[in-house]
Amino acid sequence: MIAFDRPPRDTDRNVRGGPLAACSREPLTGFFRDGCCRTGPDDAGVHTVCAVMTKDFLEFTVQAGNDLVTPQPQWGFPGLVVGDRWCLCASRWLEAAQAGRAPPVVLEATHEKTLAIVPLALLEKHAVTLA
Repeated sequence: MIAFDRPPRDTDRNVRGGPLAACSREPLTGFFRDGCCRTGPDDAGVHTVCAVMTKDFLEFTVQAGNDLVTPQPQWGFPGLVVGDRWCLCASRWLEAAQAGRAPPVVLEATHEKTLAIVPLALLEKHAVTLA
């Protein structure tokens, strides 16, 4: 597991019911930019799915109107590349899955609130384990 300066809160759980693991510090991800796919009342997009970026998904999301590739320095966003881990909106991940273009998911770092939008069986179908 990756160590981070600010770990998830003890109350944050992953989709398997265990403690929420960190998703990525490089690039720094999460709605709160703390490396974790936590959510809160201000997170309308429910950025709770820890996904590993693939070329296919990055092309899909640009085509769908959410460019995750182009850097946006004014927002502190470096732009994503293949292999980066990022906290995706649960509904966008589901949309990609329905189109056959979903990126792999790190279940231990995917927040349990994802389950209100995406069935666990579908997440498990796309699960990847990171060392």
